[in-house]
Amino acid sequence: MHWHGLRIPNAMDGVPELTQPYVYPGDGFDYAFTPPDAGTFWYHPHCNTLTQMGHGLTGMIVVENPDDPVFDAEIVLNLRDWRLGAGGAFIAPFKPRDAARGGTYGTVRTANWQQEPEYDAPAGGLVRLRIAATDVTRIYSIALEGAPTSVVALDANPVETPFPLDLLDLAPGQRADLVVRMPDGEGETVTLRNVRGNKPWTIATFRSTGASLKRDLRDVVPLTANPIAEADLSMATRIPLDFTATAEHAPSPSLCGTLGYTFWAINKVAWPGDTPDPVSPLAELKLGKSYVLQVANRTPHAHPIHLHGMSFRILSSNKRTFLPPPTDTILLLPDERAELGLVADNIGDWILHCHIIEHQKTGMTGYFHVA
Repeated sequence: MHWHGLRIPNAMDGVPELTQPYVYPGDGFDYAFTPPDAGTFWYHPHCNTLTQMGHGLTGMIVVENPDDPVFDAEIVLNLRDWRLGAGGAFIAPFKPRDAARGGTYGTVRTANWQQEPEYDAPAGGLVRLRIAATDVTRIYSIALEGAPTSVVALDANPVETPFPLDLLDLAPGQRADLVVRMPDGEGETVTLRNVRGNKPWTIATFRSTGASLKRDLRDVVPLTANPIAEADLSMATRIPLDFTATAEHAPSPSLCGTLGYTFWAINKVAWPGDTPDPVSPLAELKLGKSYVLQVANRTPHAHPIHLHGMSFRILSSNKRTFLPPPTDTILLLPDERAELGLVADNIGDWILHCHIIEHQKTGMTGYFHVA
């Protein structure tokens, strides 16, 4: 079981064969760690990932900071699809031709396992909305209609200055913390929508209840930053990482399952599967040293690239002007080239992979060794 975004000891990271043995049916394993950062996180299995996540094994983790402002309400949303057929039965989790492209989408869309749920919130109040995209494939473009909204954190890390929400892309693995100023009138509603693609839909709605609290969104102050080290760029070692398509070999058999195909690679090497003899690390990193990952997406598809155990800062990009706070997941756009700065401050083997699970399981995975 992997604790997504939490910078915890390597032995607790939950990657089969790389950080711990399998937890077989009927056995158990106690995960014990102290979260070093506050924010919105989530968890999921790293074995038979597509099937287990596709059948519902994801959940949210909220790590609270006692110094955070007090909001009038807090709503946590887990966004995900399901691949269901007639009568609600599960259907095949992926189609090979889609896995070789952007991924296979679900047939039923939910928030907290419900279709278009509605939540009550104090009228005129400030509501903290914690959102995680835990889907195996879908990239969202979220917008809120009916209320002014500020973005206060992305991927668990506070933004330096809260800014108005216009349109926010949220890929598998990514999170966003928003503050919504609810309408004053009883029964008035606010709508969270996904507007990506040509058929926008409602994710969830929020209904004002009670007498207006008459709060002011301008009172929202920046949250306290997490203790994440900044890379010393003058001393940093640069590591090139190319994300590409491939068809070099079939994956190796594994207790954690295989999709039976190899479509993707990092630096021309496809991950062979979760085996006792994995490929060599992408790089050997020295503890405490600064690095710049020079990432390049050589494909026409977007890839949410997630790093376990450490956080990085997006230093530059040829595709974006807004550079977010430190993060553990970058939505690498088609043909995007970016530089990611990090400090190798966590000992162990830390996996790097695309969080579109079909891409992860068909080759777009590697790891760093920190010692």
